[in-house]
Amino acid sequence: MDGLVMTGQLLLGLSILIILHEAGHFLAARAFGIRVEKFYLFFDAWGFKLVSFNYKGCEYGIGWLPLGGYVKISGMIDESMDTEQLSGPPQPWEFRSKPAWQRLIVMLGGVTVNIVLGIFIFWMLTLSNGETFVPNDKIPYGIAPGIIGREIGLQNGDRITEVNGKPVKRFEELTSSKVLLGNTELTVKRGEETKNIHVPGDVLEKVSDLGIGQFVEPRVKISGISMVEPGGNAEKAGVKLGDSILAINNTPVTFYDEFKQIVVANKGKQVAITVARDNKTVQIPTKVTPEGTVGVYIPLYHDIPLETVEYGFLESLPVGASRAWGSFMDNAKGLGKVASGQVKANKAFTGPIGIATMFGSTVNWVKFWSLVGLLSMALALMNLLPIPALDGGHAIFLLIEMVKGKPLGDKFMERAQMVGFVILITLMVFVFGNDIIKHVIN
Repeated sequence: MDGLVMTGQLLLGLSILIILHEAGHFLAARAFGIRVEKFYLFFDAWGFKLVSFNYKGCEYGIGWLPLGGYVKISGMIDESMDTEQLSGPPQPWEFRSKPAWQRLIVMLGGVTVNIVLGIFIFWMLTLSNGETFVPNDKIPYGIAPGIIGREIGLQNGDRITEVNGKPVKRFEELTSSKVLLGNTELTVKRGEETKNIHVPGDVLEKVSDLGIGQFVEPRVKISGISMVEPGGNAEKAGVKLGDSILAINNTPVTFYDEFKQIVVANKGKQVAITVARDNKTVQIPTKVTPEGTVGVYIPLYHDIPLETVEYGFLESLPVGASRAWGSFMDNAKGLGKVASGQVKANKAFTGPIGIATMFGSTVNWVKFWSLVGLLSMALALMNLLPIPALDGGHAIFLLIEMVKGKPLGDKFMERAQMVGFVILITLMVFVFGNDIIKHVIN
């Protein structure tokens, strides 16, 4: 059932994005009097389709291959490689007979819709939910660095006050792209000292391996156990809901990071957990899993204040637009990291399995629309890449045509489409294979 929920949310989210993206091309083409022959959600590869119907000269349908969608525009060399339509003289309703600037608008129609959709989604989310954050100056015990944080020189109790010389107002900034994209300078208060700590360019790759929790978290004191995993090692050993952890292997622990560090250091071994229960002290021998857990949940934000900022209808627009544009630029910078070799491609790209996992096995509409907004901006960026067969590739050719004053040859366009198609298939195979390795084999 969990898999069905994740798959259902993935297909719904992708369907919304694909339909609206292709609608951008469709509406722009129709606005300039260009005939659109097909409008498909998913691909009807080899002529197989789930459903189709004709309306006003256009075939609408749903294909069987959920790898995208397309509109087939008359008189255009596209991924269908239908060159027969180009053998005759240009017709007034064809793409090729229109001015280059009109064709450019048609090609950028899908990307434009994706950007507008992303901004609209984040605008509405900001309007309905505001912004909830952890005030950085109100974290009572500083930070608790994980493995990655300790590697770059951070210590328990440090207070990060500035990033690249700018004050940090929200703790979430420390786990945002401005830090994780690397080559960042952190200003750290450690007791009475002030230190500068450099975040290297490859930190994002390490975070993708170990998780964001291994960079920095707020340091919190241990409170009562709020959940014991059913069937887990702690429950089998006799740990109960509400127990307060005092020590591990007779070593007193005050903070959650101290507890976690000892448990992780004893993967696959047995530890003695000392707890306070009903005004008594009880020591409970407990087996640690190979992953370094014992099966208890301790709330991390119980003594950290949260603040929420509410916005009105117009106030939320620039905030939402900033979030949308920020995600676009983060993806662009991430691609730059891959191109420069600072981040490996297999760590940077996520396929359908990974995206479905992000949606989760329960339906949370705020999370759903947040992911759809992020994916919309990512789709806009990917389609702008200057690869033949993508919108960005077509746009580059049209810009060249506008500079030269005459269109590029049909033979050149056919070969470029073939090259682009091979590149896209190769990328698709890589992403799918990488997804399977990360989420199935591992």
